[in-house]
Amino acid sequence: MSQATTSTAEELKTTIKRLNSKAGQMKMDLHDLAEGLPVNYETLIDVATQTYRIFHEIDQLKKQLKALE
Repeated sequence: MSQATTSTAEELKTTIKRLNSKAGQMKMDLHDLAEGLPVNYETLIDVATQTYRIFHEIDQLKKQLKALE
C-alpha cells in the first residue's frame, strides 16, 4: 500500500469516527423529538433530513475506505 493511500485511508477513518460521534447525537435528538411529538413537529423534517444526510455521508465514506483497503 502506498503512503498516499495509507494517508487517505487514515483520513477517511478519522472523518468517519468524527461523523459517527455527531451522527449518534443526531440520532438521539431525532429520537427525543419523535418521543415528544406533536410538540416541535415543525422541526421534524429538518432534523430528519440532517440525520439522513450524515448517515448517508458515513455510508459513502465507508465504501470509499473499503475500496482503498
